[in-house]
Amino acid sequence: MRITRVLGAALLALGLAAGPAAADSSPSPSATDDGKAPTQAGTSFRTATEIEQGQQATASASTGDYLYWSFPADAGQRPTVKATVKLPETHGAQTWQIDVYDGLRRRQSCQYGAATRAAAQGTSSVELACVLRTVRAWSEAWANDPLPGTYYARLTVVNLGASDLGQPVSAEVRVDSKDIGGAAAVDGSLAEPLVPGVAVKSQAKEDDSKAAVLSSLEPDDGWSSGWWSDRWVWTAVGGLLAALAGIGGYALTRGSGRPSRVPPSV
Repeated sequence: MRITRVLGAALLALGLAAGPAAADSSPSPSATDDGKAPTQAGTSFRTATEIEQGQQATASASTGDYLYWSFPADAGQRPTVKATVKLPETHGAQTWQIDVYDGLRRRQSCQYGAATRAAAQGTSSVELACVLRTVRAWSEAWANDPLPGTYYARLTVVNLGASDLGQPVSAEVRVDSKDIGGAAAVDGSLAEPLVPGVAVKSQAKEDDSKAAVLSSLEPDDGWSSGWWSDRWVWTAVGGLLAALAGIGGYALTRGSGRPSRVPPSV
């Protein structure tokens, strides 16, 4: 009965402590489309159209244009950028590509997904996807790890015939993220997220008129501090289970009392 009580307490503690961690590992809630999603795209990094995660942005353009969108991504998130290009009724073979850049305008590689796809002659649409690596709270200066801040998605055609140049097309872009949680947590954090204008803003704190904030995007609950993750929960659970295992081992080995063959002490 004693062992049963010990094991029951251990399972109860594990369930209570693991609850928040399980919630943290679920996909982050996405912003719902409320009719205010952007209907145009920028033509460069500086003019990139800002979109929130969960919004489906649309744009009309001509074949050969560069289309840019920007979105926020925080530490612990693994963003997925999806794009659909609707092509004209008559066109030749062409290849479309979506590239993702971080706040330092470094091109980020895709973990998986078809970031480049060819559309055969007469194809009505082409779908692209890029699943980025998990955003880290901190990284070495020489590394190319994705860091918290603004990200840019660039959509363009990379191969087409001269006769198709300038034909009208329409594009749809959507960004969603999965919250990886403590599995990707690291020690340390950035002083500021990598967003356009943050350097100018930090140098002009005394004079607000000189501050230049070129990006107003940030997660709904603000940028994370970088020190908290569900690893703390699992560390506490591991320590508690170790203590309960020690108590259970002691209960198993101590026996029911003094052996009957040992004479009582005088």
